[in-house]
Amino acid sequence: MKTDVLIIGAGPTGLALACQLIRYGVEFVIIDKKETTTPYSKAVGVQARTLEIYEQMGLADELVALGTIAERTRLFAGGKLRGEAQFSELGKGLSPYPFVLIVEQGKHEKLLYDHIRSHGHDVQWQAELLTFEQAEHEVNAEIRDAHGGARTITAKYMVGGDGAKSPVRRALGLEFSGSTFDRMFYVADVDIDWEFGHDALQVFLMKNSLLAFFPMTGEKQYRIVGTFPEGFAKDEGEVLYDEIEEQIKTDSEVELDITKVNWFSTYRVHTRHVDKFSVGRVFLAGDSAHIHSPAGGQGMNTGIQDGYNLAWKLSFVLRGDASDILLSTYNEERLPIARLLTRTTDRFFGLVADPSPLLAFARIWVFPYIASFLFSLEVVKRFVFPRISQIMINYRGRALSRESGKFSVHAGDRMPYFLIDGESVYDGMRDAKFHLIAFGDEVPEVSIPDEMLDRGEIPITPEVIRIFGTDQPFLLLVRPDNYIGLISNDMSVEMISAYFEEAVTS
Repeated sequence: MKTDVLIIGAGPTGLALACQLIRYGVEFVIIDKKETTTPYSKAVGVQARTLEIYEQMGLADELVALGTIAERTRLFAGGKLRGEAQFSELGKGLSPYPFVLIVEQGKHEKLLYDHIRSHGHDVQWQAELLTFEQAEHEVNAEIRDAHGGARTITAKYMVGGDGAKSPVRRALGLEFSGSTFDRMFYVADVDIDWEFGHDALQVFLMKNSLLAFFPMTGEKQYRIVGTFPEGFAKDEGEVLYDEIEEQIKTDSEVELDITKVNWFSTYRVHTRHVDKFSVGRVFLAGDSAHIHSPAGGQGMNTGIQDGYNLAWKLSFVLRGDASDILLSTYNEERLPIARLLTRTTDRFFGLVADPSPLLAFARIWVFPYIASFLFSLEVVKRFVFPRISQIMINYRGRALSRESGKFSVHAGDRMPYFLIDGESVYDGMRDAKFHLIAFGDEVPEVSIPDEMLDRGEIPITPEVIRIFGTDQPFLLLVRPDNYIGLISNDMSVEMISAYFEEAVTS
């Protein structure tokens, strides 16, 4: 069997990458040793940036309908409700999805899988990668199929989205350095009878532990995430559910009745990332490249963005619109994000569970009482939401980011969200190509093929002036992944042609 791209692993990262390759018309094969998509909830937080990505494929509204929007957070300490903060429109004006969506990974994966099948593709389930070797122009992978037979798949490129214990990463010999938390984490999906409403994330603040209840679809269904105390000696897999429930009741200090247990698991959190995202024609994405604390709900979303970054580059190279050099920018852009992710999730976990007396006192006895006021402030919203939602991730200073002139927005930034005549600016950017946009002037007649570039004009409105920091005509070249490749007050054909010649096609 021959194909353009072989994807190893059909979790959220692999499935989302396959959906992107469908969007670009790239042929692929995707395999996984599981029998089908996961039946469990696992990762539940879906950030705004992921929904913006799915909007381009027409999947965002369907995913939102499958989940629950985290409208508010209730903060408890000592078994009593101490405060509340509104979250439902935390990112209003910053994204068409100004919230955090809670949706079970099983439902999420099924939506992606159904999309793949509706476009004439399928996952090769119960198929396992045995070995692979790279040649000058291809990767030859030996696969054991569902019937136990071995066969070879030849692909021009291969992507390992095969999880934290990635055989692909190990075969490439890449470092996966980092650290491991001493604490044992637990997660349980349960039905609960208690006095508190199902419309909020319930967070229990303690001196040195973590406990949170996430509302899931279903009137009484919750995802519970917590930690055992320091010194808890059992290994993963040895912990009984009764021990988890006892810890939940001890730490929450509230009356609750867990009437049904749908799933539970225990694990130790590792914070690690690779030293590079690719070797030759083989790339890594998702947990195979970076793992970290679940604090902030970043991991799955970051894996989906890995694939979003890689897909358009593979497409341009495969159809001859760009040279192989373009693929080197995948590592250049995504490796710093992995490094940043591991640092920030560790810090966030420290804020919610660090036992130092001053921080613990502020967390338990100060923050709950001022949280409502803090999260009503526009300055706080504009600080918190971009970081949690991942819309703040940028590729400034990288090879594909060019700028001239003085702007509030920079090359490498995500294209800002705003409305034009009541419609989202993203509505005109759903095609899988570059977008050349002239603000306050006509689009230059640049000789770039239509399959690579579309063109548009946007008037300079007060909102545009506020966002971009200028009232003079300027030019944007937005990449297929809706990041700004070029921003310039030089609107010449030469400027645009030079970008494509030097950054894309060379």
